[in-house]
Amino acid sequence: MTARSHQTVPGLTEVGRPQDACAFDFLHGHWRVAHRRLKQRHVGSDDWDRFGATSACEPRLGGLVNVEEIAMPERGFSGVTLRSFDLATGLWSIWWISSLEGRLRPPVTGGFRNGVGTFEGDDIDGGRPIRARYVWSDITSRSACWTQSFSLDGGGAWEANWVMDFTRTEAGA
Repeated sequence: MTARSHQTVPGLTEVGRPQDACAFDFLHGHWRVAHRRLKQRHVGSDDWDRFGATSACEPRLGGLVNVEEIAMPERGFSGVTLRSFDLATGLWSIWWISSLEGRLRPPVTGGFRNGVGTFEGDDIDGGRPIRARYVWSDITSRSACWTQSFSLDGGGAWEANWVMDFTRTEAGA
């Protein structure tokens, strides 16, 4: 599948979804992913673990939901991301499930503005409460960048701790 950007009525797509409900259509399909993940968070480290992965994302419920599975064999785990568009609020919620935990993590919620998606929510990291932020940027039909940042002070200061650079591949490649 490829990203869709069809629009026939201002604010609505040709299939009748609100424009914001199409925001993640770019992600549908297969990807190669280059990861950079901080080896230690919250200590001012600049020591990154670099590894590869593959990802596949599919729409559900007419595109109001998408499910992405990412395989990281170099690190011995995988994960599933579930994204859902709330028609009442016009916001996306994003949940993560890792094969290391098997537990649905608390969601981050937000949307896209000027081609950048920003999503935030509360979580726990290493036993400490944090504010988590996911940012989608540099989105094209063939590539995208995802950055995860955590804040220990409720959003005053942020530390980027995981960056994924997506490059589109052909199915099964």
